[in-house]
Amino acid sequence: MVNSLVIMGPSWPLRGGLAAFDEQLNKTFCDKGINTRIETFSLQYPSFLFPGTSQYTNEPAPSNIKINIGINSINPLNWIIVGLRIKKEKPDLIIVRYWIPFLAPCLGIIARIVKSNKHSKIIAIIDNMIPHEKRFGDKLLTNFFAKSVDGFLTMSEKVSADVRLFSNKPLLLSPHPIFEHFGKPISKLDARQTLGLKENEKIILFFGFIRHYKGLDILLHAMATSTIKNANIKLMIVGEFYEDPQPYYDLINELGISEQVILRNEFVPDNEVKNFVCSADFIIQPYRNATQSGVTPLAYHFETPMLVTNVGALADTVPNGKVGIVVEPNADAIASGIQTLYNTGIDFYRPFIKEEKRKYSWEQMADNFLILHQQL
Repeated sequence: MVNSLVIMGPSWPLRGGLAAFDEQLNKTFCDKGINTRIETFSLQYPSFLFPGTSQYTNEPAPSNIKINIGINSINPLNWIIVGLRIKKEKPDLIIVRYWIPFLAPCLGIIARIVKSNKHSKIIAIIDNMIPHEKRFGDKLLTNFFAKSVDGFLTMSEKVSADVRLFSNKPLLLSPHPIFEHFGKPISKLDARQTLGLKENEKIILFFGFIRHYKGLDILLHAMATSTIKNANIKLMIVGEFYEDPQPYYDLINELGISEQVILRNEFVPDNEVKNFVCSADFIIQPYRNATQSGVTPLAYHFETPMLVTNVGALADTVPNGKVGIVVEPNADAIASGIQTLYNTGIDFYRPFIKEEKRKYSWEQMADNFLILHQQL
């Protein structure tokens, strides 16, 4: 029985998809009558390690959520203080978010201290067990973290398999739920008028922060194919560069596609996301590798068909030919897939999206944590 619960991970005033996820999960547990709060970071990354412009949001704190801002990722004394405080409180369940080995010492030590109360159970929700950009010491750090928890919840088969490289502890798979805090969909006309885009243009969208593994360069090469050029399709790129943007600017010029590309190098606040997603005909995810993607549930929420590449677990939640298209991660295949999306038409995919999105509820995610807790 779980009466008290702590979620340990990003939350307000930190920004981004992980924070939004943790806040929605908190609300879901509270709706079930479970006393829940978030323990988040006062310092998540030192500024020199953070590739974006800011780790923090300008938006007001979410209402009706208990958030304690107190974890310092680089201060071992802080880890002891936080661990002892939570140990004394004896919550029934702690959910620890793990996505990068850098945080393994901090989260692993806090978890070990808390578990010494012989009451609290700890489940790690794993976004990435093996990071996209690998560094020396990753395996050692992740192994240290894995030994500190009682069980794991993953959101894809790929991540489940990665977890099994480190631990045989209880594991449960629960698909990434659909974000609900971005507001209701708006019409394409309204969205395009807000952004100053032409009503009748063919526009596809690449959305989210930009790193090499997401394959934006592959998509740019697809934009340069005759298939896309002859169809007069434009690509809107919306997201903050988490690496040097200059090679992308150079590639756009080299390929001669500058007139086909609308580039907005910026972080998009939650209340503006609908303008970009609803203005697009299709969302394109040309990843080189992937575990799961927060962009996919975003597409489901706004009922926008998508193209994804057949890598990692990306295709697991995108039934091919129903809610979108699954292709191989190369420029020609992506270009052909984009053309197929347009030839088939948006209206074909929408009924399948409406049906498929019912699988991805927050209540189911919360229930799966409780089911796993009973096994520990």
